[in-house]
Amino acid sequence: MDYIWGSVKRSCARRKGAASNSSGRLQRLTAMEIVMTEPAYDLIIRGGRVATTIDVFEADIAIAGETIAAIGRGLGGAKREINARGKLVLPGGVDSHCHIEQLSAAGIINADTFESATTSAAFGGTTSVISFAAQHVGLQLPQVLEEYHALARKGAVIDYAFHMIIADPTRETLEQDLPTLIRKGHGSIKIFMTYDLLKIDDEPLLDILLAAREGGAMLCAHAENHGIISWMVKRLLARGYTHPKYHAISHARFSEAEAFNRLIGMAALVDQPIMIFHVSTAEGAKVIRDARGQGLKVFAETCPQYLFLTADDLDRPGMEGAKWMCSPPPRRVADQEALWRALSLGDLQTVSSDHAPYRFDETGKLRAGPTPTFKQIANGLPGLEVRLPLLFDAMVSKRRLGVEKFVELTATAPAKIYNLPRKGSIAIGADADITIWDPDRRVTLSDDLMHDRTGYTPFAGRTVQGWPVTVLLRGRVIVENGRLSALPGSGCFLARSGGEAAKPTGRLVADMDPERNFGAKLL
Repeated sequence: MDYIWGSVKRSCARRKGAASNSSGRLQRLTAMEIVMTEPAYDLIIRGGRVATTIDVFEADIAIAGETIAAIGRGLGGAKREINARGKLVLPGGVDSHCHIEQLSAAGIINADTFESATTSAAFGGTTSVISFAAQHVGLQLPQVLEEYHALARKGAVIDYAFHMIIADPTRETLEQDLPTLIRKGHGSIKIFMTYDLLKIDDEPLLDILLAAREGGAMLCAHAENHGIISWMVKRLLARGYTHPKYHAISHARFSEAEAFNRLIGMAALVDQPIMIFHVSTAEGAKVIRDARGQGLKVFAETCPQYLFLTADDLDRPGMEGAKWMCSPPPRRVADQEALWRALSLGDLQTVSSDHAPYRFDETGKLRAGPTPTFKQIANGLPGLEVRLPLLFDAMVSKRRLGVEKFVELTATAPAKIYNLPRKGSIAIGADADITIWDPDRRVTLSDDLMHDRTGYTPFAGRTVQGWPVTVLLRGRVIVENGRLSALPGSGCFLARSGGEAAKPTGRLVADMDPERNFGAKLL
């Protein structure tokens, strides 16, 4: 006799505390028993082509409560059905790098609230985000987390977690606050190796790497050489090169590869896994490939702006190029090809948006006046809503890497690396976070189409094939027929530890190995 697996509905309250691999109590019910009672499922997605990281197949997906309860053909008995014939049924996207309602070190709040940013994400097919709780110098990290949690609880319409940005690595922060906050479900830390008011120098960076190791957290980094950038900025400005396009020149490409090498070396010294954010150059991708080839636990991502934009996009009349300013800047076509190759080879494991929305007005990009120098312009691009459509068009519609790799890079791999065990995959017992794509629908991206509050998209005018038409979060339809049905604050906090990816390799370099360093115990 056939058996059907059903699962018990959960709530946000069940998600508090450290992440768990448990998928709830499963009930084994025979088909006859189900027929004699009520419909077996709350919802069935019928007849779509389901994609995972390894397979594409036609199947029905049955949902009970918040979880996927069955995958098969001819499943019957649901309170509601969605006809997905002719559509692709994929996991909801996981965007592991986005800045939401965040205060910059310069005192600028970015354009989005948690409500507007996560609404934008939902319309783009993303159902989970990892945003940032940004400490600045003088701020207490627990208070910072409390304030960002309050903002998310009020506005988020999809599920969320936080990376903790550390800008003030005092003994209190590293020895008291971090261990407690990691235990409360904040399993990753971010540091900056550049920016005047945020940068962490080498010695305190080693302290943070060691604190991450002891707490079991992933260490994420914006890695560029601050000295090189600062020197280039001063030279350019002193000679009158102030236009936004010179931002791309100020971040000399060598500054990326040098910082990658330095960070990787320090991480290897203390045996701490790292994630390198927004890789933009061919040289940077090579550094990562070499490190991974040595068996080091180095993860890395890139973003759509480095796959689809170039430095030439900043070369526009007046201040218009400011809309395309981000750090690191877009590079060259040859770098795009190198990054696609790195994604194909597995050297880069995820593609995030690095959503950092600043309006093109006095509240954002033009805060210093109508004609600022490139140094005075806020860095960052909006991208939560267009990340998946841009990648779907390139990878699935244009057949570059394929739908399985699309699922891996945008959902499954970030969920695995950042220890979100119920996210990023269509599997029995997983959260029913599902995006249904119309692979034939063609959409021309425009400023008016976006649901964030930035007022523009740097990808306006591009036509993509493939569009998310229906989006489910934990079994609830939240986007359908171009309308949002989720309420502000309905998203859940995803408490998590650092997980498997953040575990040290156990292989010590000679300088840290007591058997090879005259018995010195340094870890």
